Order: sequence, then C-alpha cells, then structure tokens
Amino acid sequence: MSLRLEMLQVARLAPSVLGTDAGNLVQKFVLSKRDETGGFKDRDDHPDLYYTSFAIDALTALQADLPEATLTYLSNQTATTHDFVHTCCLARTLSAYPNHNVDPSAILDSIENWRTADGGYNQSPTADTGSAYACFLAYGAYADHKQIPPNPDGIRACLASLQTPAGAWTNDTDIPVPNVPATAAAVSLSRNLQVPIPDSTGPWLLQCAHPQGGFIPFPGAPMPDLLTTAVALHALDGLQTDFKPLAERCLDYIDTLWSAEGGFHGNWEDDTLDLEYTYYGLLALGHLAL
Repeated sequence: MSLRLEMLQVARLAPSVLGTDAGNLVQKFVLSKRDETGGFKDRDDHPDLYYTSFAIDALTALQADLPEATLTYLSNQTATTHDFVHTCCLARTLSAYPNHNVDPSAILDSIENWRTADGGYNQSPTADTGSAYACFLAYGAYADHKQIPPNPDGIRACLASLQTPAGAWTNDTDIPVPNVPATAAAVSLSRNLQVPIPDSTGPWLLQCAHPQGGFIPFPGAPMPDLLTTAVALHALDGLQTDFKPLAERCLDYIDTLWSAEGGFHGNWEDDTLDLEYTYYGLLALGHLAL
C-alpha cells in the first residue's frame, strides 16, 4: 500500500467523529477553493498543485466525487516546469484518478533530478545530502504508481545519517534538530523499507505531546500545530504505541482549530483556513476515531 493510501485509510474515519453536518461543511469548504482551471487554490487564491493534492485527498477521505476538471488541470501540467515538491504532488494527485491517461514515467524520471550524492532526495537543487521530507515525497510518488524508487538502499542510508541517539530524526544535515515531522516521515519510510525502528522512537514522540492537547514540532517549541499533531498520531499508530491517554486532549485541541466555515486553522495563531491543514485535520480525527 502506498504512503498516501495508508493515510487515506485512516482519514476516511474522520466523518465518524465530525458527524454528517460538519462533514458536509468540510466538503463544501474544500470545493469552494476550486479554481476555474480545475486546480485548487493556495492561501493567495492561486491554483497550485500542492494545495490541489490536499484537496483531492480530503475529498477522497470524505468519499466525495472527484472533479473531472481537476484531472484536466493535472493532465496539462508538465513535470519539468515544476520544483521537486510540486512534481511529487503531480504524481500523487494523478494516482487518485484511476482513469487518467498520463504516462507517469516522465514525472518519476524528473524526480530523479533531485537525487543527492548520499542516495536520498532533497528539495533544494544544490544540496549534497538528502532530507527526510524529500525522501518521503519521492518514495510516495513512486509508490502511488506501484513502483519503487531506484536505489532504495540510498534512501535507507540517508535516513540512517539523519537518525539521532534519542530515536528521533532530523530533517536534514543543515539543521540537525530532531523534530516530529521528520521523525514521522522516517517512521513511515522505515516501515515500508523494512528498516528497524528504535524502541525509543515511540516514547520520544509521546514526550512531544502538549499539555493542552496536540503535539509540538520539537521539544521546547512554544505551541502545537495541526500538521505535527496529525503526523505524530500517524507515526504512533504505525509503531503501535498507545496514545489513547492523549486522545481527549487532542480532540479538544483540534476543536479549537475548527471553523464553522468547514476548514481548519494550522495553529492557535493562524487566522487563515487552507486545504493543507483541513486535510491534516481529517487525518488526525481519523486516528482519534480508532
């Protein structure tokens, strides 16, 4: 199963927590961000592949029909004109449409332009070493099309170089700070690549739980955020680490980020609703429904 489908399998449970009325509001909010091109809008109201990928995954989680106009939008995109992240999002979103007639080979070949000397991937074209985030996106793009990236041992080696003695991972070698999003990415990749995960990883993630609910991105961070909360829960579930004692606080935290407009804010200081955090809201709620 691809990394995307692993998350969607859980996000599909979110409506059981939201209820019918709130679920309909989420669907309405997502569709309200659709552009006339068929793409979905970013925070500046411009169609964007990154935000389109979250919109399509949110609609899939809600078991809503996917707009055919979006497939036209995707079919008109060329991998070579996009950066690494958007190229991976193009591959990811196309896989949501079983009837697409786009050959993914050119897209996947383009992803290889971002391979680093250590065998990983990095979203920066000048980087010498890979990042956990980029390895996650690249592996996911291939897996969405039922393929494995060339040289998976290179990804394993990259992840090994980013692992810390505490059982967490840094995102890259430039900022060697262990953090939850990088650790969650490494956990998902390690499980799929059959790499042993330290016993200390689950406890390290649990210590990043905030007293008022949610998870902080790294120890000492001032506040939790919704992305970190969702990926932390996803990683803990993959590790089969019990987070039930935190469930009520997490639900209360997510409720503080919910808007009656149907979207979610990213954190307590975020005034904007967007598709990325709305998807992560669904993912987090899905894990808390289990």
